[in-house]
Amino acid sequence: MNKLLISNARLVNEGEIRDVDVLVEDDRIAHIGAQIAAPDGADVIDASGKYLLPGMIDDQVHFREPGLTRKGDLATESAAAAAGGITSFMDMPNVNPLTTTREVLAAKYELAAGRCTGNYGFYLGATNSNIDEIRALQVGEACGIKAFLGASTGDMLVDDPEAIDKIFEHAPVIVATHCEDSPMIWANEDAAREKYGEDVPLAEHPRIRSADACYASSSMAIRVARKHDALLHVLHLTTEKEMAQFSPAHRSEKRITAEVCVHHLWFDESRYEELGTRIKCNPAIKRAEDRQALVAALNEGRIDIIATDHAPHTADEKQGTYFKAPAGLPLVQHALLSLFDLVASGQISLELLVDRACHASADIFGVQERGYVREGWHADLVLVDAETPFEVNKENVLYKCGWSPFEGHKFSSTIDTTIVNGDVVYRDGKLTGKISGRRLDFGRAR
Repeated sequence: MNKLLISNARLVNEGEIRDVDVLVEDDRIAHIGAQIAAPDGADVIDASGKYLLPGMIDDQVHFREPGLTRKGDLATESAAAAAGGITSFMDMPNVNPLTTTREVLAAKYELAAGRCTGNYGFYLGATNSNIDEIRALQVGEACGIKAFLGASTGDMLVDDPEAIDKIFEHAPVIVATHCEDSPMIWANEDAAREKYGEDVPLAEHPRIRSADACYASSSMAIRVARKHDALLHVLHLTTEKEMAQFSPAHRSEKRITAEVCVHHLWFDESRYEELGTRIKCNPAIKRAEDRQALVAALNEGRIDIIATDHAPHTADEKQGTYFKAPAGLPLVQHALLSLFDLVASGQISLELLVDRACHASADIFGVQERGYVREGWHADLVLVDAETPFEVNKENVLYKCGWSPFEGHKFSSTIDTTIVNGDVVYRDGKLTGKISGRRLDFGRAR
């Protein structure tokens, strides 16, 4: 039996911060307590001065495999995620082939087996015509059903009102939505072309993919979900206008939940001049007032999950003009560090960070025995050194695309150690090479 003792840690878990030792035996947390004696043959990590958290569970990533692997793949991006303290991820279906049948979904799980540093789950994608696949889906086969109710990267727009109604009526698991009103966006694009031609300034992106377009779509999704009493999770919210639609109640009392992504908590439209297409994403990064409203909604409980929407593109692809440069940016390696900076600046508490980045995805998606530091549960853990800064540069970026929107920024904290299923996969600034990820078990049914 492999044994690992983490001693003298400051555990942040279930709304508390306390000093503990944690003993890991094989892939499980065997004991949490004070001054645990190291068993014979155990590896020991002295965590003095460091925070111990459950590994972050990222409910929204685009690792680009199969079919788009010039941008990233399951191996490279899961390794970068582990270096950032993300121990589990849920990958989106807009790949090639699209993950819109149970057969393709099963093939994607086979593709991931033995290649992911962290634990993995996959969405089944909704289309205007695959309602039979959605009906047939069994609980546990997918983390959820992804419905692009607004056009984004990939050809998966669901815009038939009858199809949308059937998806919410028959979905056996949670429906996660990208909410932007495409006709409104297309009209805004036409107006921008009339004014600027093809070379539209990036500063127009939040006006093209406007707050009104977001609100029109998210309010529609909420109406249809309520009509059928479906489980709805609205992804990557960006606007002050949308916040009042979501309840501040605890997630255990809600059937409609909300997510915010780290880049929308970090950037605002003032950064387009400096970063340009590097921060072009859908939905768009918007006003400073919107960013502040998202932080406030987190603190109020209206937003339930913090995720990344990690979506890499090559540097060359990102060099295009407004309409040609694809939307999306790589984030998993530095997401948790960006949240620790929000803690350091007093915008959120450390307990809230852990609740929304680690606990909440496990609860909302029914991830089995992960997301918390509990005896008997899987040992997915991260140690964070909040006293040692980390500066992002091209040499330490691990994404296949080789760049980060955070290049040149010095975070206030460093990821010290990441543990997946009891294995140390990242330590002292280096990946260990252990491929320890397993398929996630999902148990939440409609």
